[in-house]
Amino acid sequence: MRNLIQWVLKGIVIAVVFIPITSMAQENKAAAAIEQIMKENPVMGMSVAVIKNNKMIYAQSFGLKDAETKTPLSNENIFRIASISKSFSATAIMQLVEDKKISLDQDVSELIGFKMRNPKFPETVITLRLMLSHLSSINDSQGYFSLDSINPTKSENWYKCYNNYEPGKKYEYCNLNFNMIGTIIEKVSGERFDNYIQNHILKPLQLYGGYYVNELDKSKFATIYEYQPDAAKFVVSPNAYAPRTTEVAAYQMGYSTPIFSPTGGMKISAKDLATYMMMHANYGKYNGVRIISKKSSKLMQTAVSDIEPYGFALETPGSIIDGQKMIGHTGSAYGLFSAMFFNPQEKYGIVVISNGCHPGETSGYNNVIRKAVNTLYENLIAN
Repeated sequence: MRNLIQWVLKGIVIAVVFIPITSMAQENKAAAAIEQIMKENPVMGMSVAVIKNNKMIYAQSFGLKDAETKTPLSNENIFRIASISKSFSATAIMQLVEDKKISLDQDVSELIGFKMRNPKFPETVITLRLMLSHLSSINDSQGYFSLDSINPTKSENWYKCYNNYEPGKKYEYCNLNFNMIGTIIEKVSGERFDNYIQNHILKPLQLYGGYYVNELDKSKFATIYEYQPDAAKFVVSPNAYAPRTTEVAAYQMGYSTPIFSPTGGMKISAKDLATYMMMHANYGKYNGVRIISKKSSKLMQTAVSDIEPYGFALETPGSIIDGQKMIGHTGSAYGLFSAMFFNPQEKYGIVVISNGCHPGETSGYNNVIRKAVNTLYENLIAN
């Protein structure tokens, strides 16, 4: 429905017609399309949020938060969003770079507290820039939930964490990179990692979420389920929200940071994640609050090399929506699948999070998530 407001100024009637960005018919069509995807594919629940013309125009949840209690999913529910979490760590690094506390081209050995060199290329310095863009030559073969795996003073197999190519020459996605980045944030800032993200990103943007399970309202957690195609059933993944209370009690600042999983442990709702996404779509600023500079934001969104279209925890894939150049990241862990993609020029973006769906994928994207992103684009942005 159109709203008409009139002003009378010096005998002249001025009429302004406000046209809503989306109509109820468009929203109903989008909801029906999402529900159809869920009928055709095993999906426990899905929360979505859509930005258009720099405004949130749609936020809705479908399916179940908890299968046992038959509790429906709501927009207030929070999820462990997996690898989209990396962008929070990268944003924090850019804040520290702007404060001149660290440099992107600094030797990470100086920052992490132990020697980091690929033993096959001992003269090549591994920098923050290489770690942020997965060009470090480091891999996850020895695990990534403890720094002991790559620390030469803690593990005899530390050398296995490095690939057979020189740092900067090839790309390999690596979670250990970002758990070490989280540790560096902690060592440089003097704040425990989870507190730093709260104080410098979430609170300024007035977002609810965080990395530490015990400081969040557990009633808001959407239960995460892993779908097992062979058995055609969903299985609860309790480790998604493991509090790790014992480990936190024995926490060692500047070393225990992987406990909070800077690489994948953020818990947040789709709606609040979309607000965070708007900050990046507006090059570091949202609602009058600047989180990082425009220069830093653009650097995060720009591919570091021509090896892979990956910046600093943000990538520019070409296929999640055909013909659309979008920037963002996906996530998957414990059965959860997530996506956050935006276009900074046209000021639109889409967030989709499922707390459990069929894991099948095409061209690196979960099929259910990709279908949802495309149908939201077609019904709410393109039309």
